[in-house]
Amino acid sequence: MTAFDRFSGTSAARGPGAEIRNGAWALLAALPLVAGIAFAQQTKQDVTGMEQQRSIEQGVFGTLPDGSEVALYTLTNAQGARLSVTPYGGIIVALEVPDAEGEFEDVVLGFDRLEGYLSPAYRQANPYFGALIGRYGNRIAGGEFSLDGEVHTLPTNDGDNHLHGGDRGFDRRLWEAETVEDERGVGLILTLTSLDGDQGYPGELQARVRYTLSDDNAVIVDYQATSNATTPVNLTQHSYFNLDGVTGERADGDDILDHRLTINADAFTPVDAGLIPTGELRSVAQTPFDFREPTPIGERIEADNTQLARGQGYDHNFVLDRNGLDENELVTAARLEAGHSGRVMEVLTTEPGLQFYSGNFLDGALTGKGGTTYDHRFGLALETQHFPDSPNQPDFPSTLLQPGETYQSQTRYVFSTVASVDGAN
Repeated sequence: MTAFDRFSGTSAARGPGAEIRNGAWALLAALPLVAGIAFAQQTKQDVTGMEQQRSIEQGVFGTLPDGSEVALYTLTNAQGARLSVTPYGGIIVALEVPDAEGEFEDVVLGFDRLEGYLSPAYRQANPYFGALIGRYGNRIAGGEFSLDGEVHTLPTNDGDNHLHGGDRGFDRRLWEAETVEDERGVGLILTLTSLDGDQGYPGELQARVRYTLSDDNAVIVDYQATSNATTPVNLTQHSYFNLDGVTGERADGDDILDHRLTINADAFTPVDAGLIPTGELRSVAQTPFDFREPTPIGERIEADNTQLARGQGYDHNFVLDRNGLDENELVTAARLEAGHSGRVMEVLTTEPGLQFYSGNFLDGALTGKGGTTYDHRFGLALETQHFPDSPNQPDFPSTLLQPGETYQSQTRYVFSTVASVDGAN
């Protein structure tokens, strides 16, 4: 029995078309990874008996320097939750879900307008708020890797290393967008062509990502990619979460240190001074990295620990306990709980790793939605992924995509509530 069986009663979930042992996930698991039909509104009944209507709204988010107009799509489910996404960078701009009292608040960091993501201050800080990351999420040592005897050189945009796809990764591209609605929920399909040699990567890559907002308040992210030449691929989503809300009174001066986090991992990958994995899979036991039971993030973040010092907090990949599951089967990776709002987020994924980043480099220099200042550790990221520097680490799970194969991955962020410490029911 895993830690997740003990604290939530949720066992590892199976992939598309297979049965999940815990009935709470059965409907989600049975749904296909990729589906698309013509958009049609549906009216459903929410838990309070109030009628809600699914909808997809499109508006203008801003204009790029080359004159390209950038849209913003807002998806609303039958419970009234809302997900706003822009095709620029595939960025999740806003995500409004209810707290324990039924009040909806935005729980992801970002900006009210496109200009915020284009500003010099944002580009200098480069926090990747809400963005799709590719071709390779996380770091590649020295900005190079060897493939079939050829060395491929990548931009070094993080000291001596390559980070999140380079100077112009997928987070800075304008994706093609198509809305969709089906039995899974309301969604947005984004597609992008990355040409051979893009940021130094070999092969022409065709990437496809679908965001779905289900009627039971789950955000489902389906990733697909194909290439005409062997290339490393490691796509992920880089939203920063604060489950107590990122605007309004509660957001003033609030950080995520009292959020309780559980990570389904017995080991993590320690890093060197440049935050590159050493190759070791180190046990979390008796370390500040042991989140196998619910633990406040701030409880050990200032501990005297070399790894915490190197990351200036948590900025590490956790090796998920997949218990022999097939690579296409979902496993519960993490559970995050905010005591004040009562919001809970569970993260399920087909990926082998999870990067937990505790917002260490947020310093108050950026002002986001509603005029909120993004101070130190105001938000955190839980990035599902393959391991950092895998192209240079032969003992890590491979990230190489071969011609004729399809890269496929799924992550689900499932929102619910528990009683809050402020007295909500």
